[in-house]
Amino acid sequence: MSGAWRRSAAAAGLWALIGTLYLGGLDACGLLGPDEPRYASIAREMASSGDWITPRLWNEPWFEKPPLTYWLIGAAFLLGLGEDLAPRLPLALCSLLFLAWYLHALTKEFGRRAAVLASLMLATCAGWVAYSRVGVTDLPLAAAFSAAMLLALPWLVRGETRGLSQAAALFGLAVLAKGLVAAALALPLFWMGRRRLGDWLRPGPLVAFLLIAAPWYLAVSLLHGRTFLEEFFLEHHLQRLYADRLQHVQPFWFYVPVLAVGLLPWTPLAALAAGRRLYEDARMRFLLAWVLWGLVFFSLARNKLPGYLLPLLPAVCALLALGLERAQQARWALSACAALLALVPAAAAVLPSALLVGIRKASWPEWSWGAVAAVIPLAIVCWWQAPQRRHATVAAIAAATAVALIWMMWRTLPVLDRVVSVRSFWRHTGGTVASCCVESEVDRDRRYGLNYYSGRALPPCLEAASPVCRVRVARDGRLEQVER
Repeated sequence: MSGAWRRSAAAAGLWALIGTLYLGGLDACGLLGPDEPRYASIAREMASSGDWITPRLWNEPWFEKPPLTYWLIGAAFLLGLGEDLAPRLPLALCSLLFLAWYLHALTKEFGRRAAVLASLMLATCAGWVAYSRVGVTDLPLAAAFSAAMLLALPWLVRGETRGLSQAAALFGLAVLAKGLVAAALALPLFWMGRRRLGDWLRPGPLVAFLLIAAPWYLAVSLLHGRTFLEEFFLEHHLQRLYADRLQHVQPFWFYVPVLAVGLLPWTPLAALAAGRRLYEDARMRFLLAWVLWGLVFFSLARNKLPGYLLPLLPAVCALLALGLERAQQARWALSACAALLALVPAAAAVLPSALLVGIRKASWPEWSWGAVAAVIPLAIVCWWQAPQRRHATVAAIAAATAVALIWMMWRTLPVLDRVVSVRSFWRHTGGTVASCCVESEVDRDRRYGLNYYSGRALPPCLEAASPVCRVRVARDGRLEQVER
């Protein structure tokens, strides 16, 4: 077999491995947290009622988010996918499609080698993988927004207007995914190109944006008027910036460690993207402004969640790839990336506890010296091969990362299903939970899950007229069903 055939076969195997990472075991664990079951409930109600305009949670209008994610999940329900696969498969496919487009777009702008590096980093970094496998709004926003920003890059640096209509349409999708946050994150683009802003007001881009974004906002405003405007824009946009009652208040520095963890195992490459000479290129300055402004914007808001940073990861990975490609010495950084894979067993062990009680209260396992021994050979090979075969070294780390994350899912998802999700409890009770009330000590994460799998909003026990049974938290922290 020739060298070209071997390289092609290796590349095909690597991307097949990444496809397995994104699509394998999507329904191996029940829905998690408050958002997944809540968004899935809204989407299922859209699909069953045929009302694709008004998001409703248990027959009540719910204006926290715009409808793009609901539409994707609702379409999956119409296709007959199951209650755990329908909320997740559309988002995983969306992520894979974006990764393919990301590779194509970066190839046109920066060349094939840099594009492959960036795509492998993004496809295997912890944050992007995690949010590609759950049914929440962060991935659709990140994919649409990032595609729009990259399509607008030739306009910014060279004055090309051919891609503006497509970029405007994608900005419209981003606004349908998560509201005005897309407009706020795009400020670096419009500020840096402020002298040619009129290009966006031409019929092509303006009509493309309005055709995508405006119909739903206009329709829901006409149907619900002030209720929608106050709840959607005032409460879930403006108040999210300064109010405490949304329960996600974090310190200003919160996103620094979040970004470092979200980029794993590629975090050490950030040092290679810190050189001043790299930013003599206007394209690099744009990518850097995209990242820094996003960090500042989200850090200024009082309410913070890790997924908010997802729209920054494509720009970060592009910077890491370009910094790596232009660095004179990279063997220590690539070896550090390989060594960080030793953290995977610890992450697998702590994840259920972290999701259940929070990372600060989670019980941390003992250090896995076996994992250290396993990654030392890879780190040594990376150190040895990096000077001559830098791109092959990145591919090897990406393959090892994909294998490690697949192993982590195989080990962790059954535990999450038993301990964190309510699906296992719901199945154990044979679905009789649907006739129960819920005690007040049951947290909201599990309440939303119980409602989703029961197909109805279970009443609090203090308000239930004559409950057949009640759900409460047992001494070991798990749910139990008590007959009346």
